[in-house]
Amino acid sequence: MFPTQFAWGAGTAAYQIEGGWNKDDKGPSIWDTFCHKGGGHVFEDHSGDIACNSYELWEEDLKCILQLGLTHYRFSLAWSRLLPDGTTNHVNEKGVQYYNKVINDLLASNVLPMVTLYHFDLPQALQDQGGWKTPEIAGIFDSYARFCYETFGDRVKLWITLNEPFVCAKLGYEDGIFAPGEKQPGISAYLVGHNMLRAHARAWHSYHTLYKEKQGGAVSLALNSDWAEPLNPTSSDDIAAVKRYLAFSIDWFTWPVFVTGDYPELMRSCIEVRDKELGYQGSRLPRFSKDEPSILGTADFFSLNYYTSRKVKDEGGRPGCRMRSDQGAVGVVDPTWPVCGVSWHVVVPGHLRRLLNYIKDTCNNPAIYITENGFSQVGPVDLDDVQRCGYYKDAIQEVETAIKTDGVDVRGYFAWSLLDNFEWADGFRVRFGLFHVDFTRPERTRTIYRSGREYASIISKYKTQIKTNN
Repeated sequence: MFPTQFAWGAGTAAYQIEGGWNKDDKGPSIWDTFCHKGGGHVFEDHSGDIACNSYELWEEDLKCILQLGLTHYRFSLAWSRLLPDGTTNHVNEKGVQYYNKVINDLLASNVLPMVTLYHFDLPQALQDQGGWKTPEIAGIFDSYARFCYETFGDRVKLWITLNEPFVCAKLGYEDGIFAPGEKQPGISAYLVGHNMLRAHARAWHSYHTLYKEKQGGAVSLALNSDWAEPLNPTSSDDIAAVKRYLAFSIDWFTWPVFVTGDYPELMRSCIEVRDKELGYQGSRLPRFSKDEPSILGTADFFSLNYYTSRKVKDEGGRPGCRMRSDQGAVGVVDPTWPVCGVSWHVVVPGHLRRLLNYIKDTCNNPAIYITENGFSQVGPVDLDDVQRCGYYKDAIQEVETAIKTDGVDVRGYFAWSLLDNFEWADGFRVRFGLFHVDFTRPERTRTIYRSGREYASIISKYKTQIKTNN
């Protein structure tokens, strides 16, 4: 049995579904620029120029939400649709009108919005000024956040400031496979992660100082993590490598926000050892200034995005200056685990429970919303997606067990995603939706998968139990 007020949701992100990339005075984002470069940055040079066309077809999305019986819907605001140059110097009223309609329609349908301020799509105008690598970005983001609180906060009670800062930092600035496509190994990722944490903290403090009392909402940031286990459970080296792997992934962001107010000691010590070996003066991992708002405690709940797991082995010393070199560990896929759609995505539902317990034990038992969890499909479209149905059933069962047996304070579960959409570097070839979207048709027809019907059935059963108990 789930808690009475448990949130049953699904999620999307602006660039992945909206389209209308240059309509109604919207400014370009870094993903617009990244995709328009072509040259293989994205699978078959796909882009989110049209995507699901949710900017014009919002009512179709709402029908999908209602068909599922969701209690909550998570979506993101396109920063450059609201503020084309990224600053409040120019407010795009058409963007404001669009998101007002989305929020008002949800509430009129008894669906609560969870709103993400930033889901990978930095305004290009800000990137041109240095983007997340500049210290000034924290203040600019705070100004954007305050604009959103002021504009929508009378109706939005669950806010996510940033989605997956780890992914933004590593894939966007270490590996170069996400926008803005920079490759500065072992340097920029740490700086970007640092500035994103500073931006989040400022936005959290602004909400609690200026809006919390009147609006009564809650603010967090969405953190992603694999679950990790030693490749050889009897190897002390592999066991130690797991600790480093987690320190350089989920702990990178949980320690500053939930644990100590600073980066994991293990992470900093590994980087400093490598700094000395490479002849760096000082540490590549920045330090938080005491003159800025405190990072510790700047989350009213824990927002978790979980998809996959890894077996981790010790790599020892490696040449070069990369995050992987710093941590001296590498995650590999166990061949006995089922691969789901794409090579990076293996599915082991029981590992979600283990990760939930890890968060409970290391982050002082926070209230947790699972804000993304899903199962991908590639190749021919299969509306009778039996494997995905089984995955959701098993994953939700693991969540329930974590609540009932382990005492983990899980408050909600959001499937990723409501719709098949633009899956970043994988374009449209990877499908996570509860509804299939026919991207070959101008009307972008939405058709429910079997997994969508079964998820709706789970939600309906939960609602019936609540009514019976009351």
